[in-house]
Amino acid sequence: MQQNAQHTDVLIVGAGISGIGSAYHLQKRCPLKSYMIFEGRDNLGGTWDLFRYPGIRSDSDMYTFGFNFKPWTNPKAIADAPSILAYLKETVEENDIERHIRFGRHVQAADWDSSEGVWRVTWQDKATGTISETTCNFLHMCSGYYNYDKAHRPSFPGEADFAGEIVHPQFWPEDLDYSDKKVVVIGSGATAVTLVPNMAEQAEHVTMLQRSPSYVASRPAEDGIANSLRRALPTKLAYAAVRWKNVLMGMYFYNLCKRSPEKVKAHLIEEVRKGLGDTDIDVDKHFTPSYNPWDQRLCLVPDNDLFDAISAGRAAVVTDTIKTFTANGIELESGESLEADIIVTATGLELQFMSGLAVTVDGEAVNFRDSTTYKGMMFSGVPNLAITMGYTNASWTLKSDLICAYIARLLKHMDKNGYSRCMPISAGQELPEEPYLDLTSGYVQRAMEQFPKQSSVRPWRLYQNYVLDYLGLKLGGVEDAAMQFSKRPSKPASAAARPDMANAA
Repeated sequence: MQQNAQHTDVLIVGAGISGIGSAYHLQKRCPLKSYMIFEGRDNLGGTWDLFRYPGIRSDSDMYTFGFNFKPWTNPKAIADAPSILAYLKETVEENDIERHIRFGRHVQAADWDSSEGVWRVTWQDKATGTISETTCNFLHMCSGYYNYDKAHRPSFPGEADFAGEIVHPQFWPEDLDYSDKKVVVIGSGATAVTLVPNMAEQAEHVTMLQRSPSYVASRPAEDGIANSLRRALPTKLAYAAVRWKNVLMGMYFYNLCKRSPEKVKAHLIEEVRKGLGDTDIDVDKHFTPSYNPWDQRLCLVPDNDLFDAISAGRAAVVTDTIKTFTANGIELESGESLEADIIVTATGLELQFMSGLAVTVDGEAVNFRDSTTYKGMMFSGVPNLAITMGYTNASWTLKSDLICAYIARLLKHMDKNGYSRCMPISAGQELPEEPYLDLTSGYVQRAMEQFPKQSSVRPWRLYQNYVLDYLGLKLGGVEDAAMQFSKRPSKPASAAARPDMANAA
């Protein structure tokens, strides 16, 4: 049964890092605009509330992963999920954002109605199953890039024969007891690299079983320079200085990887040898990938924890392929067998563009694969809709902050000039096509058919470069030849609720 419609000026979908950032920038720059945040789950925090596996943490430093407007003051630069979640909740409380959040609302579809100049957004109340509609003038998707309800989980021969427990990190059981158990973690990405040393603290032994290696790099969990600057300078100044330091260092390293991949590869492998110390681990076999650095994301090892666990004999790495699960573990193609009481399938995420939202414009379905991304956040032929996607080669929040602030500035510009619609137009332009994301990771390649195109020319290029985005999104103008603005429709739009009405919805 469909309920009465509601209206808000801006509808933000997702109450994770991006959604919270969007709310802050909107309140700051457009204080008279009403807004709501629809969150499908019962808690804020997105990724940092969803994942509960042992040791879950950031793989970026918190001076760039934190918001640009709220300094990270915890001594640890590589932070665990509870610390990050506390930071997000504090941000929400300080800025009175929670009263705008509607939990348990799963957005299903959005149709742009040109006659009214609004998005008609259909959503489901997850507690009751009731379907409702909310209209908004601008729709901002901050729902991340992967499916919260489904992970990438390949099936393996013989799974039914395994006598132990099989667990995926995305759906970690609260009561899983792995103390004094033999554990095999299947995977070599960031999740596996996090899980292995943390589970090894209680398990009898943990084996990381990988089909092929990933690049891993050790880094101190604390940033000594940051902690020193925070003692010597005002908090905001110290935070800004460290943020830019880490941004520029990250950009330098990424560009070095692209310019001199063999040199960087040799350095990374040598650092692994140092980290493992006097062990007899075959580094060439287990820690030397076949691809170049930053063709896929690097895996972070804070304070040498993975290498220490291996050196102490509490963990091991096996590079092989699975022949079959057995009652007692896994039989490998090489003939070797791995005993296990618990098998963790750290096999990755399933990417999902726009949270699987069905989008139509005046009743006509939008296939985003046929559209071109505008400034990395809007799409050709789609009005008054933006998405926040963070960097693949740096901290997500660096890009999120820029996009959220830009959207608030765009809306302010529209109000000032009496515009009700903004829409990127690529018709008539010959745009060289490029992939939306330039990563060879399996989880990216499996999902590319969902994503729009980008081009090599502005403003249709999706940059993975903070300085270029800072110049374009923060300092650049909002009017250009590709953006079409139009005035309010002659037919009166649905009566917009003021902030107090939207808050009570």
